[in-house]
Amino acid sequence: MGEFINIGTSGTQCIGAYRAMPVGRPKGGIVVVQEIFGVNAHIRSVVDRYAAAGYTAIAPAVFDHLESGVELGYDEAGMKKGIALVGELGFDRALADVASAAEAIGSAGRIGVVGYCWGGSIAYLAAIRLGLPAVSYYGGRNTQFVGEPARAPLQFHYGLRDAHIGREDREKVRAANPAAEFYEYDADHGFNCDARASYDAGAARLAQERALAFFARHLGG
Repeated sequence: MGEFINIGTSGTQCIGAYRAMPVGRPKGGIVVVQEIFGVNAHIRSVVDRYAAAGYTAIAPAVFDHLESGVELGYDEAGMKKGIALVGELGFDRALADVASAAEAIGSAGRIGVVGYCWGGSIAYLAAIRLGLPAVSYYGGRNTQFVGEPARAPLQFHYGLRDAHIGREDREKVRAANPAAEFYEYDADHGFNCDARASYDAGAARLAQERALAFFARHLGG
């Protein structure tokens, strides 16, 4: 359904992005922010699903700043490399790429952001620093930003069996964002990804329904 395009960034470098268009007039635009594994088949499928739901959707390939065409597996080697890449990239460049991707699909109307794992924390930052409505799935680094007030609506999704994000961290995020929608599931980290052993079809389906309802409210269309 989608295709790879090039988008400009805040610097002089262009990066790739996977974009999918809806049939007919878009309801708005959604920037999809990857996990630590790159714009792989799973992230492309997320972009395609949002396009099928009526949105122009785009996933910026933020790792292109460091290495082009990164698509990692969910094994130990992929995890290790992904952690190294996000450590080198940092938050600022990734957030700037979200802004560039939002600009690239600006003709779609109002823009929102959805992110997963590491990308879930980037989505949270997008609501804080870019003022874009955002949905954050199991963002393990969210607690780093609870001291900054959000400037846009937020929705959070967490798994209660997530060994990476404990109850204390979830409650810090909840307390810092009392107006946000906050959902917890009897699921593990990465429950939305059907390529991972932690995939939970029921939780993924319910979270997707809630995310679509969130974007319908806050993007219009």
